[in-house]
Amino acid sequence: MIDVPIRHDWTRAEVLALFDLPFMDLLFQAQSVHRAHFNPNQVQVSTLCSIKTGACPEDCAYCPQSNRYDTGLEKEKLMQVEAVIEEAKAAKAAGATRFCMGAAWRSPKGKDMPYVTAMVRGVKELGLETCMTLGMLKDEQALELAEAGLDYYNHNLDTSEEYYGEIITTRTYQDRLETLDRVRKAGMKICAGGIVGMGEEVKDRAGLLQQLANLAEHPESVPINMLVKVEGTPLADNPDVDPFDFIRTIAVARIMMPASHVRLSAGREAMSDEMQAMAFFAGANSIFYGEKLLTTPNPEANKDMQLFARLGIEPEKREVAHTSEAEEAELHSRLAAQETQDRFYNAAG
Repeated sequence: MIDVPIRHDWTRAEVLALFDLPFMDLLFQAQSVHRAHFNPNQVQVSTLCSIKTGACPEDCAYCPQSNRYDTGLEKEKLMQVEAVIEEAKAAKAAGATRFCMGAAWRSPKGKDMPYVTAMVRGVKELGLETCMTLGMLKDEQALELAEAGLDYYNHNLDTSEEYYGEIITTRTYQDRLETLDRVRKAGMKICAGGIVGMGEEVKDRAGLLQQLANLAEHPESVPINMLVKVEGTPLADNPDVDPFDFIRTIAVARIMMPASHVRLSAGREAMSDEMQAMAFFAGANSIFYGEKLLTTPNPEANKDMQLFARLGIEPEKREVAHTSEAEEAELHSRLAAQETQDRFYNAAG
């Protein structure tokens, strides 16, 4: 097994040199690094649930949930806690080990926090890892989520700092970095990555990965998304990403962040089985599982498992303690009380 040091001092020139490697050399290096830290035949499986859909005030050019774009998306209020727990139970039964909850907010309001923390506690008691993406956080909100038991907080950087202004103008790159810092200080793990195919150049992909790899601690989860082009958004007519360029980004992420889970994320609906297999070889070892990623399609769950079987891949296991009957009863009691609060919340708008 090769010794792969964890670095936080990557230069832009070093990252660009990785992108410039012959494709086969790059994949060989990435697979070697991957095997030094992970079982190459296991992939971590997560499920993503949109707990509040649409009407986001941000202007992210790729996002159908922005209220600035007419994408035909039906807006939905914050889900009731009990409904979220039922979704999590179904995800666990389907083989997911992590349940991710996303809300289309610039940042959560104070009135929302009791509900999202109740969701965290309820999902956690099912034995699943928990992840949320709620937008920007204040210090006290990060602490509330950590105290509720949230394992991961997702907050993507999207692209390089230099290209960021071409994609988003309603929040700054520094805003995003500050939220990641608050999450880390509160004791939670970080899920942070970006999107390939937004019109960026290779130097921007290098800049994104350099920023992530040079954080004081690498994100434990690094989602690499391929742009899903949605009619009505400014990026709807962008040219398709070259599959080899996308795989290169996966491979460079694996080399730079050896111990992180690199997630093959949005855009899998448009990927062939062969492209996904190549992504796994390049070091991707996490996927979102299920029919939908927030508001865009995702390969059907049984299709994912069929591909896993063909490749000899197994879902990564997570050891958890079993919930006692008393704990189950307490959870049901708390959910019943929460349902009453939910009705009041939704009636109040």
